[in-house]
Amino acid sequence: MSDTSTPDTTSPAASADALLVVDGIGLRFGGVQAITDVTFSVNRGELFAVIGPNGAGKTSIFNCINGVYRPQQGSIRLDGVEIVGMHSRETAEMGVARTFQNLGLFGNLDIVDNLMLGRHHLMKTGFLSGAVWWGRAKREEIANRAKVEEIIDLLELGNFRRKPVGMLPYGIQKRIELGRCLAMEPRLLLLDEPVAGMNLEETEDMARYIIEVRSNLDMTMIMVEHDMHVVMDLADRVMAVDFGVRLATGTPEEVQQDQRVIDAYLGKAS
Repeated sequence: MSDTSTPDTTSPAASADALLVVDGIGLRFGGVQAITDVTFSVNRGELFAVIGPNGAGKTSIFNCINGVYRPQQGSIRLDGVEIVGMHSRETAEMGVARTFQNLGLFGNLDIVDNLMLGRHHLMKTGFLSGAVWWGRAKREEIANRAKVEEIIDLLELGNFRRKPVGMLPYGIQKRIELGRCLAMEPRLLLLDEPVAGMNLEETEDMARYIIEVRSNLDMTMIMVEHDMHVVMDLADRVMAVDFGVRLATGTPEEVQQDQRVIDAYLGKAS
């Protein structure tokens, strides 16, 4: 495939409707450069996917967005506000929620309690008033539980609501992890390999719920995923990275045909 037939997907520009703008971020650990001058933007209501081989820097990009890592260079702006330097709690309060490759649920608690944990940063009453469960504290918890019930209905988790989540199938637990993020009422949802480890039926179910969430909640999402069928079916735009460097950004069809992406995944022919 010649360069003349490859779409120009190397210069993403932030649109006026961009919710997130990542501009030239760089991240290194000692002498190891994990991310090099990565730039992209995500529009409101868009599902943006980040792909690349193992070790390409995808999770490091997520870690920079939600405050786990602080890049040594560049800017990350959420709705015009610089978030580089914010801790994870601060980015959560700004409206960034994230699922993880490894589940972080409380296995001994039921679905309602796990989802209520996602509401913690939205609660205004203190520990003592909450323990008494009276007045404002009571009204607040009732309102938060009502929000949790809406998420349970949306993700069709009602049949499992009273069981400890540690006893539930893996695919259901991944759905609960998604629900806990939705309970945070985010503006930006980071999906870190949402179908990893799932069988075909579970993968199709999760893809359907992602579509439902996007449609019903008008949610802006960034998804890191290795399952190319899921990426190509769900994403509006895709960014491919390799060794911490952005290779291409464009529609799924454009990126799929880009020779640099093909070389990164399949190996460059001699």
